[in-house]
Amino acid sequence: MENQQTKIWIASGAITVGIELGSTHIKTVAVGPDYQPLASGVYKWENQYRDGYWTYDLEDVWIGIQESYRLMAEQIKQQYGRTLRKINALGISGMMHGYLAFNEADELLVPFRTWRNNYANFASRLLSYQFQVNVPERWSIAQFEQAIMNKEPHAHHVAKLMTLAGYVHWQLTGEHVSGIGDASGMFPIDTEKQYYRADLMDRYDRLLV
Repeated sequence: MENQQTKIWIASGAITVGIELGSTHIKTVAVGPDYQPLASGVYKWENQYRDGYWTYDLEDVWIGIQESYRLMAEQIKQQYGRTLRKINALGISGMMHGYLAFNEADELLVPFRTWRNNYANFASRLLSYQFQVNVPERWSIAQFEQAIMNKEPHAHHVAKLMTLAGYVHWQLTGEHVSGIGDASGMFPIDTEKQYYRADLMDRYDRLLV
C-alpha cells in the first residue's frame, strides 16, 4: 500500500526535491508529502587551493547538481517503476558564507572563494568594532571588506555579492534570494524583521565613503 501511494505521489508531482552543496558532496534528495526521504543521489567534489584562495570551479557546481539529480531520479525509477517528470518544489542549500562577486554585467569578478579562506582577519576585527557585533572573517562582508582594504582591482566593480546557494538560486530562477541561514553568514541580521540590519547597512555605507 505504501509503495502504491508513493507511485501516485511521483506520477502527480507531489515530490519535493532538496539539493545540498556541501564541502565534500553535492547531494540531491527526493522527499514525499509525509516528509520521508524516497531516494537520493550523491556527487563527490573537492575544493582547490589556487592563487592563495580555496575555491571550487562553478562548472563543477552544475556537473554535480545534474549528476546527483540524475542518480536520485534513477533510484526512483528502479525502486518505484516511475519516471520523475515533475516536482512540487525544489530547495537549494549550500555552504554558508563564501564570496561570489559579480559586476553590473553579471560577470564573475574572481573565482568563488569559500568559507574555508581565513585571509580577512583585519577586516573581521574592524567590522566587529564598527558594528559592535561579532563578524567572523569567513563572513561574506568581511571577505569583501578585506578585498577593498587589500586594494584588489575587482573590489570597486562589485555589484552583486552572494553565497553559493544564492548563486544557484539566481541561475535557476533569475531572482536574487538568500535563505535566512545563508544571509546570516553574509551580514548581521535583524532577528525580528528577518532581514539585514538596516542601521548597520547605513553604517557600512558611511564606512565606505
